[in-house]
Amino acid sequence: MTKWDPYTYLNGLDKMGIRMDLDAVRKALKALGNPERDYPSILIAGTNGKGSIAAMTASILSAGGFSVGLYTSPHLTDVRERIRIGNMMIPEQDFGETMRDVDDHLSEALTYFELMTVLAFHHFRQKKVDVAVVEVGMGGRLDATRVVDSSVAVISNIALDHQEYLGNRLKDIAGEKAAIIPRRGICIAGVRQLSPRQVIVDTCREREASLLMIGEEIQVSRHRDGAFSYRSPAHAYTRLHCSLVGAHQQTNAALALASVEAMAVKGFIVNEDAVREGLGTVRWEGRLEALQKAPILLVDGAHNPAGIGSLCRALRNNFSFNRLIVLFGVLRDKHYPDMIRRLSVFQPLMILTQPPTERSMPPAELLPIARALLPRVEMIQSPIDALKRALTLADEDDLICVTGSLYLVGEIKKTFPSLRTMIAAEGK
Repeated sequence: MTKWDPYTYLNGLDKMGIRMDLDAVRKALKALGNPERDYPSILIAGTNGKGSIAAMTASILSAGGFSVGLYTSPHLTDVRERIRIGNMMIPEQDFGETMRDVDDHLSEALTYFELMTVLAFHHFRQKKVDVAVVEVGMGGRLDATRVVDSSVAVISNIALDHQEYLGNRLKDIAGEKAAIIPRRGICIAGVRQLSPRQVIVDTCREREASLLMIGEEIQVSRHRDGAFSYRSPAHAYTRLHCSLVGAHQQTNAALALASVEAMAVKGFIVNEDAVREGLGTVRWEGRLEALQKAPILLVDGAHNPAGIGSLCRALRNNFSFNRLIVLFGVLRDKHYPDMIRRLSVFQPLMILTQPPTERSMPPAELLPIARALLPRVEMIQSPIDALKRALTLADEDDLICVTGSLYLVGEIKKTFPSLRTMIAAEGK
C-alpha cells in the first residue's frame, strides 16, 4: 500500500482553483465539531500589509504570555509556514496527521486554500491556543477565513487588486473586505480614501460595530531616527521601535497594537514591555528582507502598484546604495505596467524573470513595457540564473531588489544559500 503523503494530496487540490463560496468550509468545520469556535479570533483583511499586521499582532500577544495561533498565506518556501503557534510552524508529524483527520471528515472535496484553513483551525484547537490571529486570503466576504467568529476585524488598506473577483472600483473592493466586520464588534482600519472609508463607516454603523481609524482615533507620529509614537483611546506609547523596515510598517504596527488593545475586553491584557518586545522582535520573511549586505540583496513581496509604492519609499528612505538592480517577475493578473513605471523612477538595471507558477507573466511580454521606460533591461527566464547574473554584475555598494511576486521571492529565498556558495567557489 502506498504511504499517504500530505504534500501530494494537497498539491493535487491546485486544479480546483479558487472557490468563492463558504458552504464547503462550513460543512467541513461542522463535521469536525466547529474547532474555530473554541478560541477567540482576530481577522485581518486588506490589499497590502495584512500579513505583517498579523505577524505583529501575534508577536505582541505571544510576548504577553499567550499561546497564539497564526494563520497566513501564501507561504514562501514551505506550506507549513502558513500555520504557526508562537514562532513555530506546524510540525511535520502534526501536519500529516491533522490533514488525514480532516480528510476523513470531509463529505466533499475542498480547494487548496479551504483545506489549509480548516487544517489550521483544527490544529489550533488540538493545541489549545488562547487566541487565533487569522489573515484573510482574498477579499473577505467569500473568503474561507470569514467563518471564524471574530470580535475584532482589521482592514489595513484598500487598493486595486484581484478585480476579477472583488470588483473594479475601490468602493466595491471595500465592500468585500468590510464584510468581515463583526456585528457589535470592533473594526480597526487604515483606509485613507474617502469612498472606501465611507463604506467601512456605513458597515460599522449598520452592524453596530465600534470603529477606530488611523489618523482619527489612532494617531501615529514618526521620528527621524526610525522610532514612532502611538496614541489611541486606550493607551499612548512613545518611541516604539519595529523590527520590520519601512514607514508603512509603522502604520501596520499601529493597527496591530490597536487590535491587541481591542482584545483586552476578552482578557488579553498585555503590558508595555510586551508591546515593545513584540514589535521589536517580530520577523516576517519576504518583506523588505535583506539576505546579504554587500551588495545588499533585498527581497520584497510587493505584488501590486500600491505595494511597489511602499517598496519605493523604503528604498528611498531606508537604504543607501550606488546602483539599483531589480529582478522583476509578476503574475498575469497584476497591473505590471504601473508596477514597472513606479520602479522606473530609480532608473535601475531591470532583469525580467518568471516566477515559478503557471499564473506568471512570461518575461518576453514584459520586455516592451520595460524597454519603453528604462535604458537597460535584460531578460532571463530562470529566477536563479537571473539572480546569478545580478550578483555577478553588482558591486559591493549596489543594491539588488527582488520583487513583483511572493512566488519569485520564495524561489530566491529557497535557492540563494546554495547559489551564494556556488558563486563564491567559482569566484566572481
